[in-house]
Amino acid sequence: MISFSAIIIPIMILAGFLIAIASLVAVYQERKIWLNPKLPSLTQTGMMKVFLFNFVWMTVCLFGALVVIIEAAITKNWLDLQHTRKIAHEIVERKCGMLVTAMFVGHVDIKGIENLPSDSPGTPAPVYIANHASQIDVAVVYYLERRWRWIAKSSTMFLPGVGQIMYLGDHVLIDRISKKKSNGENNQNKGTDSSIGARNLYKKSDQSIQDGVPMFFFPQGTRRLGQRLPFKDGAFNVTKKNDSMLVPISIDIPLQAWNSSYPFGNADPIVLTVHKPIETKNKDIAVLKKESSEIIYSVLPDYTKEE
Repeated sequence: MISFSAIIIPIMILAGFLIAIASLVAVYQERKIWLNPKLPSLTQTGMMKVFLFNFVWMTVCLFGALVVIIEAAITKNWLDLQHTRKIAHEIVERKCGMLVTAMFVGHVDIKGIENLPSDSPGTPAPVYIANHASQIDVAVVYYLERRWRWIAKSSTMFLPGVGQIMYLGDHVLIDRISKKKSNGENNQNKGTDSSIGARNLYKKSDQSIQDGVPMFFFPQGTRRLGQRLPFKDGAFNVTKKNDSMLVPISIDIPLQAWNSSYPFGNADPIVLTVHKPIETKNKDIAVLKKESSEIIYSVLPDYTKEE
């Protein structure tokens, strides 16, 4: 008879290996951001902290996902999606994001916290938007202690721990590529696949907002610290369609966030600035994009300026 340890130990080893590989990929992705000549390159210490940041995050999320599943089985709450989401998002995700920030990055200062909507904002729920500079962003915003849904690619499901807890947290996972009938249809279907992904994004985002759960967007669309990328339309289309308020948030990441001696020494804090919500009625998307971009970037260092 096969013992319990003979089953669980190989699974733990495999999980650890997959998390280590995913963490190395995360180091490679984060390092590219800091290759901008106006930013300090990641040191070996910095890269090690990025690795550990991701390794701990994925590991804790994986155990958290198991706890959520076990809790649902014991309490027979399998069909209560709100209950499962609350534990996954408001406990596991939130505490994990705050944990890895405190362990590897440093203190978080929040300015303008009085501008945050209630954690039960009613309908339509607001839309949060923020600049996106680093992997750190996704962790530090949990210090706001509000609930929301993220937008993520369905491939996120393959990230150990993170993918499973996002699924349990009922976030909006979209697949931009549908199955092809044949290889010869790849180019022909490319635009169609993108449109399908966009429609799913809007449909699920609209439903969330009408259910009273805010959406959180990084309208830059990708991570950049040394550039001020223009905002894309997605968040603003959702906001306008639902007559939601926009809540702009600026995330100021110190240049030595990864390279500092923290936690063995001091580190400059990450600063979250919550701006006053923007009323979206009677404003077109172009105006909203310009206004929100100016507000968010107004309190952030501009690394695009010539010295």
